[in-house]
Amino acid sequence: MCGIAGIVDLAGAGPAPDRDALRRQLGALHHRGPDEVGLYRDRHVGLAHTRLSIVDLATGQQPMAGPRGSWLAFNGEIFNFIELRDELIALGHAFRTRSDTEVILHAWDAWGEGAFDRFNGQWAIALWDAPRRRLVLSRDRVGVRPLYYSEAGGRLVFGSEVKAIFAGAPELPRRFDAAGLDETFTFWTVVPPRTVFEGVRELEPGHVRVYDEVGTAGWKVRDEAYWRPDYPGDFTGSLAEATEAVQAALHKATALRMLRADVDVGSYLSGGLDSSIIAALGLAAKGRGFHTFSLRFEDAEYDEGEFQKAMSAHLGTTHHEIVVSRADIANALPDTCRHAERPILRTAPAPMFLLSRLVRDHGIKVVLTGEGADEMFAGYDIFREAAVRRFWARAPKSEARPRLLDKLYPYMARSPVAQRKMAQAFFGRGLERWREPGFGHDTRWKTTAAVKRLLAASVRDVRSPDQAIAELMATLPPELSGWSYLAQDQYLEVRTLMSGYLLSAQGDRMLMGNSVEGRFPFLDREVMALAARLPDSYKLRGLDEKHVLKRVGERCVPEAIRKRPKQPYRAPDALAFVGDGRPGWVDELMSGREAAAAGVFEPAAVETLWEKCKAKADSPQFSNTDNMAVVAVLSTHWVWRTLVKELVVDPPPTVIRTDVDHVGAAG
Repeated sequence: MCGIAGIVDLAGAGPAPDRDALRRQLGALHHRGPDEVGLYRDRHVGLAHTRLSIVDLATGQQPMAGPRGSWLAFNGEIFNFIELRDELIALGHAFRTRSDTEVILHAWDAWGEGAFDRFNGQWAIALWDAPRRRLVLSRDRVGVRPLYYSEAGGRLVFGSEVKAIFAGAPELPRRFDAAGLDETFTFWTVVPPRTVFEGVRELEPGHVRVYDEVGTAGWKVRDEAYWRPDYPGDFTGSLAEATEAVQAALHKATALRMLRADVDVGSYLSGGLDSSIIAALGLAAKGRGFHTFSLRFEDAEYDEGEFQKAMSAHLGTTHHEIVVSRADIANALPDTCRHAERPILRTAPAPMFLLSRLVRDHGIKVVLTGEGADEMFAGYDIFREAAVRRFWARAPKSEARPRLLDKLYPYMARSPVAQRKMAQAFFGRGLERWREPGFGHDTRWKTTAAVKRLLAASVRDVRSPDQAIAELMATLPPELSGWSYLAQDQYLEVRTLMSGYLLSAQGDRMLMGNSVEGRFPFLDREVMALAARLPDSYKLRGLDEKHVLKRVGERCVPEAIRKRPKQPYRAPDALAFVGDGRPGWVDELMSGREAAAAGVFEPAAVETLWEKCKAKADSPQFSNTDNMAVVAVLSTHWVWRTLVKELVVDPPPTVIRTDVDHVGAAG
C-alpha cells in the first residue's frame, strides 16, 4: 500500500514538472507510505511515490522502471502477480525483483490495456510509457484505491488524495463544488468523476484514463471502462453446490490476501458473520499466530463485544480491542475529516480511524476485513426493505403486507418502523414506482436529502432538488433493465455507497490515515463474479439476508454468531458532541459565524439545529435526519478548515530513496 502523485506538462511548452511541487506531494501523502519515498522526473512527466513496504521489502522501490523505458507509480496490490509472472516468463520476460510492481510493467509491455482485466487486486496506477509518450491512469474494479486528477493551466496534476493535488498545484483554487455537495447530501457520497471540490475529478472505478501526446497538437485523452458490474444470474447449480462454490472462492481469495505479503497480516473482527468467516479463513491460511482486532463502544446499543470475544476464543487468536467513548469520537473527528476529504453524515468513520491506530500500534501493517459481503450477497436492510415495499406495492390496499416492515431495523433504539402508522406512511410513499430503477434506494436518498434544508441559498439553488438522482439514473447501463430488481439495487449500492463511502471515507482513508492496508476477500474478482451469477433466492431468501453465506458460515462460525440478529456497524452521532466535556471547537463549528465563513450552510439554520441538539439530542424528538445534519455540518466545516481555508499536510521529505531525474536529458 502506498501513495502516488504526479505532474504532467500538457501544454508542451514547459517548464518540466517542478521538483519542489513533487516533494510537496510526497509530504501530503506521507501517511500512506511512511517507509520510503521516490521521485522520477523528465521534461514531460514527474512521478512521486510514498511506500508502505509489504511485498518485496528489499527491491520493490518506486517509481520503478520497466524493461522498455516505462516508469510506474503504483498504489495497492495485485494478488495474482505470481501467476501472471509465470505467464510472462513463458512469453520470454525476465524479472529482477519479486514485486507485483514489476509484474505490472511487464504485463503492460505484453498486453497493453488488456492487462488490467487480468489483474485480481486493488490498485491505483500511474504508468508513464516514455517511448510512446503515453500516460496511463488506472483504478481497480470497485474503487478500493483512490485516484484524483485536475487539469488546469496546461498541466495535469494527480494523486491518491486531493491534498496531494492541492500541494502540487498551490495556484489551483480550493473551493467546494455545489454539485458535489448536493450528491454527498443525497447519496452519502459523490459519484465519480465528480468530487466535492471544483476542478478536481476522481477516476471512476474499473476505468483507465489514457493521455497520448500527439506532437504540437497537444495530448489526446480518452476514458474507457475495462470492467463494469454485471448480474447474469446464470448459476444453474443447487443451493448446496452454490455453498461449495462460495466456500471455495472465499477460501482462495482469503489465502491470496493472507499469504501474498512479506509482513504479518491480521484481521478485523466485528462479531458479525462476514468478518468471522474471513477471520476463520485467514487463520486457516496462516495456521497459527493470528491477530484479530475489534472495535467496541461504551454505549451498549452499539457494542458487539460479547460476540467478538466468542469468535476470538473459538479461533484461538491473539485478540486486541479498543473501547470507544463518545468523547473519543468527538476528539477523533478532526483527523477523520482531514483524511476523508469530504463531508460525512455519520460518525462511523471516526472509530474506524481509532481501530486502525490500534492495529498499527501492535506492529501490524495489513488487515483483512469483511467489507463487501453485504453488497455482493444482499445483506443490507435496504435490500429487505425494498423487497417488502415491492411486495406491498403489488397489493397496495393490503393490511397484512406492510406489517412485514416490523421485521426491519430491530437493532435501532429509534427504529423507523417503531410507530406503525408513521412507518407505513413513510415507506408507502411512491409505491407506484416499484418497477423503476432506484426505487429500492429512494427512502434513503430522500431521508438524506433532508439535510439540504440547511444549505445556504447560494449552494442549494445551483441544482434542483432531485437533480443528483436524475443524473445518476441517466448514467445507468442499458442492460440494467434486464436484471432482477435485487440486482438493480445491488448495482446502485456498489456504484454509490460502497465505492464512495464504505471503501473510501470509512475504509481506505481511515486505514491509511494510520499507515495500515486493508484487504477485502469479498471483493476478490472471482468472488464478485460468482456472487453476481447466483439466483436472488440464494442471497435473499424471503427476508433472510446472505442466505448462502450463512450456510458457508456453518463450517467455521459458532451458531450463536450465525443466527444472531443482524446488527450493522454504527456509532453514536450527535450524542458524541453534546456532553459538558466536549471539545471547544464543537461550539465554534456549529456557530453561525463559522457557517458564514465556510459559505455552505445557512448560519441561522445551523444555530437553530445546534440549540435543538443540545436540548434534545438524547430524546426521540431528535430524529435520524437531525443526527445526520449535525455530523454533516461539523464534518463539512472541518474539511473546509483543513483543505479549503488552509491546507494541512506534512512537510516535504528530506531523504528520497529513489531519485531519478532526466530533466535536460534527451527524450
